[in-house]
Amino acid sequence: MNFETWPIFKLGELSTVKGGKRLPKGRTLQSQMTNHPYLRLVDVNDGRIDEQKIMFLDEETHKTIARYIVKTNDVCLAIVGHTIGLVFYIDKKFDKANLTENAVKIECNEELDSNYLFYYLKSDFGQHQILSRTVGSAQGKLPIYNVKNIEIPLPKLVEQKYIAKVFKVLDQKIELNNAINKNLEEMAQALFKRWFIDFEFPNENGEPYKSSGGEFEESELGLIPKGWTVSSLDGIATYLNGLAMQKYRPTDEAYIPVIKIRELNQGRTSSDSDKASPEIDNKYIIQDGDVLFSWSGTLEVKPWCGGIGGLNQHLFKVTSEEFHKWFYYYWTLHYVDRFRSIAKDKATTMGHIKRQDLKDAKVVVPSEVIYQKANEIFHPIVDQVVSKQIESRNLEKLRDTLLPKLMSGEIRVPLEEDAEVTP
Repeated sequence: MNFETWPIFKLGELSTVKGGKRLPKGRTLQSQMTNHPYLRLVDVNDGRIDEQKIMFLDEETHKTIARYIVKTNDVCLAIVGHTIGLVFYIDKKFDKANLTENAVKIECNEELDSNYLFYYLKSDFGQHQILSRTVGSAQGKLPIYNVKNIEIPLPKLVEQKYIAKVFKVLDQKIELNNAINKNLEEMAQALFKRWFIDFEFPNENGEPYKSSGGEFEESELGLIPKGWTVSSLDGIATYLNGLAMQKYRPTDEAYIPVIKIRELNQGRTSSDSDKASPEIDNKYIIQDGDVLFSWSGTLEVKPWCGGIGGLNQHLFKVTSEEFHKWFYYYWTLHYVDRFRSIAKDKATTMGHIKRQDLKDAKVVVPSEVIYQKANEIFHPIVDQVVSKQIESRNLEKLRDTLLPKLMSGEIRVPLEEDAEVTP
C-alpha cells in the first residue's frame, strides 16, 4: 500500500474545526500568571508552546471568551498573514487555555490520531494543502471552510499512531536536550555571577573567598580580589563585524548560507537563507561553536550551532587568542541587558550599540590560579551545550528527512495487523 492508495478524506469529515477569539475591546493581556493563559502565535516554537512568553487573562476577561478554549491533544493551525501554516499541539499543561483569533483548533474524531494530524500538517504535503487554500494577496487568510476541505490521506489508525510515534520520539529527545541546556545555562550564569561579580569563588581551602576574609585591593571598579586586573570586553576578545554579504554572491553552484540576525535568533539557517560564496575570507566563515553577538536589533549572544555559514554585517564573531570561549561568552552575556537598554534609547529604525560601548563594559580578569579553576568548570559546560545543540540539529534533519517518506508511504512501518501503539 502506498500514498496513492490510502483513502483520502476531508479534514472536516474527521474532526471539528473551531476558531479562536480576539480580546474584547478595552481588555489587555497581563504578564502576571493566572489560571487563564492566552495562546498567541508568537508563543509558538517548533510546534510547541514556549512557556517563557505566555501572557494571561484576568478572570473577568476570560469569562467573556470562555467558549474559545483549547483542550489537551487539540491541533492548532495559524490562519492569518505570514504565519499561515504554522501548526502547534496542545499539551496537558495548556488544557483550557484561550486561543487567539489568528488560529483555529482542530478536535480529531476516533478515526484520526491527533499526533498524526500534527505531523501531517507540518509535512510538505500538508503545507501544500494549507497554502493552496489561502485566499487574498496582501494579507492572506485561510477561511475555516477551507481548513475543513484540507485533504488527509488516512492509513489505518494503528499505522497513524506508529508514524506519529517515530516523530514524537525524535521530538522528545530534542526537547530533553533543550531542557538540559536550559538548566546548564542557568547554572553556569549563576555560578559566573557568583565567581566574577560577587567574588564568592572558592579559596585554597574551598571556602568562599569574599566571606572568608580574602584580600582585596583598589581598582577603577573599586575593590577587587588581590591579584586580579580590570579590562573591558574589547580587551579580552575580538569583536569581528560581518560583511555586506550581498557583495559576495556565489558565482557557481557552490555556496554557504548567510547568517543574519534572523538565523541567529532561530539558531539555524534554512532553504530561504541568503547565499554567499564559500571563497570569502576564512575569518568571516562561521563554524559550530563560534560565539555570535548581534549588535543591533535583538542583541542576542549565543554559541552558534547551526552549521557552516557566512557572517553578515550587524553580527559580531567573538574570539580571543588569550581566553577560553566561556570567559568572553559569559562576560558578553553579562552585559546584554545593558546593551539592549542602550540600543533602545538610540532606536530609530533598529537600535544598536557602538564599539565604544564594548570599551566601556568593564570586566575583571582573575589570577591565573583562579582562572584555571574556573576553566575546569565552565569549559565543559559550554562544550556540552554546543554538543547537545548540534545533536538536536541532526535529529531535526533526520525528522525532516523521514517526514515526507513516512507520510507518503514511501517508507512503510512494519506493523502486525492487530498491533497496538502507544503514542
